[in-house]
Amino acid sequence: MQTILLVPISRGIGVTSAALGLIRAMDYNGVKAAFMKPFLQDDTLDKQSSLDSSSALIMDAFGLTPPKSINRQRVERMIGDDNLDELMEEVVENYQSIGNNQEVIICEGLVPTTEASYASQINRAIAHALDAKIIFVSTVDTSSPAHLADKLDVHAREFGGIASDRILGCILMRVHDVPNTFDSQPVAPGEAVVSLDKDFMQAMVRLSPHFNTDQFRLIGVVPFSDSLSVPRTWDIAAELDATWLHVGEAKSRRINHISLTARSVARIDEVFKRGTLIVVPGDRDDLLLAAALACINGIPLAGLVLTGGVVPNPTVAELWQSALKTGIPIMSVEADSFETVQSLMHMSAEIPSDDTERAQEVTRYVAAHLDLSWIKEYFSGDHKPRLSPAAFRHQVVKKAQQAKKRIVLPEGSEPRTVEAACICQSRGIANCVLLAKRADVEQVAKNRDLILPEGLEILDPDTLDMSKYVAAVVERRKGKTSDIQAAEQLKDTVFLGTTMLQMDEVDGLVSGAIHTTASTVRPAFQLIKTAPQYSLVSSIFFMLLPEQVVVYGDCAINPDPTAEELAEIAIQSAESAAAFGIEPKVAMISYSTGASGTGADVEKVTRATQIVRERMPNLAVDGPLQYDAASVMSVGKQKAPDSPVAGQANVFIFPDLNTGNTTYKAVQRSANVISVGPMLQGLNKPVNDLSRGALVDDIIYTIALTAIQAYSDAI
Repeated sequence: MQTILLVPISRGIGVTSAALGLIRAMDYNGVKAAFMKPFLQDDTLDKQSSLDSSSALIMDAFGLTPPKSINRQRVERMIGDDNLDELMEEVVENYQSIGNNQEVIICEGLVPTTEASYASQINRAIAHALDAKIIFVSTVDTSSPAHLADKLDVHAREFGGIASDRILGCILMRVHDVPNTFDSQPVAPGEAVVSLDKDFMQAMVRLSPHFNTDQFRLIGVVPFSDSLSVPRTWDIAAELDATWLHVGEAKSRRINHISLTARSVARIDEVFKRGTLIVVPGDRDDLLLAAALACINGIPLAGLVLTGGVVPNPTVAELWQSALKTGIPIMSVEADSFETVQSLMHMSAEIPSDDTERAQEVTRYVAAHLDLSWIKEYFSGDHKPRLSPAAFRHQVVKKAQQAKKRIVLPEGSEPRTVEAACICQSRGIANCVLLAKRADVEQVAKNRDLILPEGLEILDPDTLDMSKYVAAVVERRKGKTSDIQAAEQLKDTVFLGTTMLQMDEVDGLVSGAIHTTASTVRPAFQLIKTAPQYSLVSSIFFMLLPEQVVVYGDCAINPDPTAEELAEIAIQSAESAAAFGIEPKVAMISYSTGASGTGADVEKVTRATQIVRERMPNLAVDGPLQYDAASVMSVGKQKAPDSPVAGQANVFIFPDLNTGNTTYKAVQRSANVISVGPMLQGLNKPVNDLSRGALVDDIIYTIALTAIQAYSDAI
């Protein structure tokens, strides 16, 4: 196990962001990383986790549990008493509590500030106590290479000089005047690597000959990004000491613009845009009513700050009731408008520990600008490759891009679906077809500040020649549906999209953002039907565990499958896993392992395992296995020492829907695990259902999964 200490050279450079990105990039390359922050920068802790903000963000982003940090008061007392060695013993004890299951531990060093003047001394002591390698984290003025060279030289002296074997290199954060082509799009680690100006690099080499050599690598250059510095409306309330009048969607709305508004209504139309925080005197009833109208018309403002300690009178408050239903956050402050805006301008850019969405965006963004070749070289030969969640997601997108499939989205004017379709179309994940009126889609795009990309198809069902679809439905359902019944069914866009899929006009279908699972799946059973080699349809979830990606099946479709059906589910799931780059090791789950239990349920799993072995003799499969015997190596060796699967299973087949769905939900919620799915398998053509609470990212990955299924079915 190795240790890397991130040493910040100055304040406000984003050392935690660097840690987030570095851990994700390592995870993408199959390197298991843990995190610790040995000492608190200040003694502020996250109320929910009792961790410092850095550790809380890491825990939320990666499911890691960093050890507690030593508080500043104790550090200052120990240094004052000349007990630095004892302090480092405590650091080593915390370090060892992480365990030996990681390949590297990323430590975040202290930022040198007036309050933490001992930062350099402490960082040097940490490096020696943990035998850590050093990566400096800094920013840079690209017009002054000498300034960076001097800073690196001064800080490197604490660790034996810039040519020391202990020093690996540096990451330059928040760099201005460099290309920034991936400002907010989620991209893969290493995909957006940028280089500094040639003249700058030549000057750096003259000033610091080891710079950007094997002795001192430039590991990443991360451009400054305005869009990743946007706070939530929720975050500014504490900064302003505001009183909430209506919280609404304050925890999800973000502030892209701040508008100090005091003009007449006729002259403020341009401020009513998505993401605008409007700062307005609390007694301007006309402006408040104009803002209410903007909300009702579908413009998602970031929020309203009413200044001067004045709140709306009861008449205005009554007129605002409809607008409040849109989720608009409203707060009141005692300060005047100018003071309020000044406070907002000086607000800290740190990511709040509970801002998961922003932390994930920053993590992706930083990782995209890191040099993966350095990670591969540094860790080559010292670890076993694995399919990490980050690598899985990237692989799904890449395979979908290669598939070039046409996916129909029956909920064509649903806002999340429109946004996901725009992203999929612009990134080449799929050619998306929205079933909706163009005017409705364009209005959604306007409200969400989306640009409808070239090639995005919008088909208005009212303008389609329905006669051919009626004929296709009647033919497919001979004796079950009349022309009149078919015409009525085709008014449902899910049924229409499924018919288009059956007629090969599209390659796959994704629905469910506003429809029930039954509404999505029923037309598929009626029109698409099962593939010739299968007798049933089942489902799987891809569970993005911190360690790796595993498959759970069936968690959504079949209540109580027979042994033959369970075997078929296992085969379908193994084939799906293989299609997505997972070498299947299938565990047939039961409440007992091997021959230790008896009863009909155990016999069903035993028989299903035998059938799978007969039909797929080269597949690694075993059962019955208890869940812990299948997933935990130490338990697997004890309970099933001769099993080819125990302790290392990555495809888990549950005996019934009750067990599967309960386990899926329990793991997802208790371990904060991201899941992708459910993905239906066994149909002639791919149809996939969304959760009605699906996020835009969920829809994007479901579209990608569907495209890959369509490609695999066509081979």
